[in-house]
Amino acid sequence: MFENYELEILYQDDYIVCINKPSGLLVHKSMIDRHEIYFAMKMLRDQIGQWVYPVHRLDKPTSGVLLFALDKETAKLMSEQFKEHTTKKTYICVVRGYTQDSAIINHALKEKLDKIADKDASKEKEAQEAITEYEKLDSVELDFAVGRYDKTRYSLVKVKPQTGRKHQIRRHMKHISHHILGDTKYGRGEHNIFVREKFDCHRLLLHALSLEFKHPYTHKTMIVDAKMDETFNSILGSFFPQHTKQSSLL
Repeated sequence: MFENYELEILYQDDYIVCINKPSGLLVHKSMIDRHEIYFAMKMLRDQIGQWVYPVHRLDKPTSGVLLFALDKETAKLMSEQFKEHTTKKTYICVVRGYTQDSAIINHALKEKLDKIADKDASKEKEAQEAITEYEKLDSVELDFAVGRYDKTRYSLVKVKPQTGRKHQIRRHMKHISHHILGDTKYGRGEHNIFVREKFDCHRLLLHALSLEFKHPYTHKTMIVDAKMDETFNSILGSFFPQHTKQSSLL
């Protein structure tokens, strides 16, 4: 799938580089997908001809803005911003049902560890504070029977996580019973099958739309946006045609 694939570079200077990570691509090697041979970290390194350091993560099925540092000191500085929650992340997703117009989900989450990336982390941690703010942008009712209902409803939601727990948005949307479409881990199988069969959608409908942070040396506020792929745009066109323009989502 990613053989000879060229990553879309959204921003690059002497210290940092941002890419638009495609859905289905791991950030780095993981025991979860031990047979996977393509990783954003390695692909970007080969593409720009220098070593890169991941500052934060996106789940394999999630697409969108992903930031790397180009040296260890910059990676340290940028990692501190994420730990202090001074960065601002905006995601877009499609979920089952009609959500509230807006809400804050404050639900602690047990840490999920990766055997490679988190090999030194404690296994005995208590559930950690996790806060997600969301806003419903649109909703739709479709004349298709899914599960026990004659019709099915979906919402287009803008999400701003205030903390950075693993799989936080996916787990929080499951917690409020508005599972993200295409989520094979935390979602609803009947809805995933529906969008695959009727709309040829074979991905998680969660996209990191925008990342705001301070440049580590100029201290300028940086806002990097990433466009959605063809599949996500196709779903928007079918479900929420008034939101096919990027500007309507930000």
